[in-house]
Amino acid sequence: PVHASLATGPRQKNSAFYEIRTYDIKPSKMKDFVELVNKYFHLRTAHSELVGFWSAELGAMNKVVHIWKYEDFAHRTAVRHALANDKDWQGKFISAALPLMEKQHNEVAYLVPWCQIGKPPKEGVYEWVTFQMKPGGPALWGEAFRAAINAHINTGYTKLIGVFHTEYGLLNTVHVIWWNESPDHRAAGRHSAHEDARVVAAVRDSVRFLESQQNMLLMPLPCSPLK
Repeated sequence: PVHASLATGPRQKNSAFYEIRTYDIKPSKMKDFVELVNKYFHLRTAHSELVGFWSAELGAMNKVVHIWKYEDFAHRTAVRHALANDKDWQGKFISAALPLMEKQHNEVAYLVPWCQIGKPPKEGVYEWVTFQMKPGGPALWGEAFRAAINAHINTGYTKLIGVFHTEYGLLNTVHVIWWNESPDHRAAGRHSAHEDARVVAAVRDSVRFLESQQNMLLMPLPCSPLK
């Protein structure tokens, strides 16, 4: 029904969702935080599926982003309960990590229905692009947005990893994750893509629905399944 699609729009047919967590780390403590993650994060991934874990290199500083997959909200509740009672996790990681953080933020998002999580061909860097769309949901802007994404995919310089649409957090937000071989490979590919008439036309059509956008260049941490 139309009234439902105004809130969240189309999404995957199952109830799985993704929690996107962003932590701002104290500037003097970033190295300590990454070391802590590398040493103890297996305690966290024993409880539920980690999709990716990155630190920001450009577009933001002293920030880490990680994505968790849950089958449904009951699954997340059970995992959070188990974590609260995991003495190893609480004692070795949480108690040491919390003093290193400035703030924490989370969002819940769904994969758009025409997207599966992509697998990178090899290790590389990731571009995380956040689009703030005009209210109305994918029912309003979905087709034009998909066309713009596909125009970039068709140029071949970058690989799409995922397109996520928020359900909790700042609404009408779309996060798009791209994999690139290197920052220079991305820069050259983007330059040529934006001289491609098909890309220009698709982007021009989609910006009608766009309020703002921002991006970050992310580097995967050793614990990240997406490398």
